[in-house]
Formats: sequence, C-alpha cells, structure tokens
Amino acid sequence: MAKIQRALLSVSDKTGLVAFAQTLAAAGVELISTGGTYDFISSLNIPCIKVESITGFPAILGGRVKTLHPKVFGGILGRRDNPSDQAEMQQYDIPEIDLVIVDLYPFEETLAQTDEEKLIIEKIDIGGPSMIRAAAKNFSDLVVIASKADYTHAIEILASQDCITTIEQRRN
Repeated sequence: MAKIQRALLSVSDKTGLVAFAQTLAAAGVELISTGGTYDFISSLNIPCIKVESITGFPAILGGRVKTLHPKVFGGILGRRDNPSDQAEMQQYDIPEIDLVIVDLYPFEETLAQTDEEKLIIEKIDIGGPSMIRAAAKNFSDLVVIASKADYTHAIEILASQDCITTIEQRRN
C-alpha cells in the first residue's frame, strides 16, 4: 500500500479539478503544478508549488517544455524499492511523485476548429503522453489519472482510504 504525499497536476481541461485539488490538499498532499493549472489551483487558495521550483528551470520555448526534466521524470519513475534509484534521487534532490493527474491537449477539437498548421502543431502534446507513460510504467509506486472521467472514482478511493492506494487500484 502506498500513501500519496505528493501529486503533480497538469491539465488543459480544468473540469472537475476543484474537488480533486481540495480533496488532496485536505489530506495534506503536496501539490505541484504547471502554468495554467498552477494559476487555477492557486486562485482557489489551495497551496501549490510551481514545477519550476522543483526543477530550478522555467518553462521554455513558449511553454513547449515545462515538465520534461529529470527531477519530474525521476520523481515519477524512481522505484521506491530500489536502493540505487533511491540513492540517486537523494543525490540529485529528486522528490518522489505519488500521483500524476494529467490530460492531453484537445488535439481533435483543434483540428475541428482550424486548418492553420501552426495552431495544430502546438496542440501536439509531448509532456502529457510522456508523463502518462512514465507513471503507468511505475504503477507499483504511484497513481496516474489521465481522464477527468476518472476523477470522481479516484476522489472516492482517496477520501475513503486516507490517500492510500492498493496495488490493484494503481494497476487499474
């Protein structure tokens, strides 16, 4: 069983995020976030840390690069039961991330609204799919939520289990 202590939230669609952020904050989970998601959570007076304060690196290239950093991916991929991983995480000050809430840019909506190649290209998500895959790869140690359709069920589990999840729940 793993208790969630730190969560990374980075979503385009903020629908349903209020209840999720409130549930996590009430349980004492440290929230880390990017750009617009950080602004949204902070506007609710919920404590949140900018991802840049973890990475020591600002968003660059017009926001194209925010989470693609060893401190983010190390925190997601670091195996909690692997002494070598844990030693490297300590050596490089990489915080463990126990929950990743991410969605993908609305690429289909963009295609339906425009044929302007420049706008379409910017909706090709890189960080979101990478974080989803990294978190899925390390499901034995953390939870990934990649759809707002899963928020309600995840909130119910976290609220009823004091932010502790089972391996079966993480696998699902």
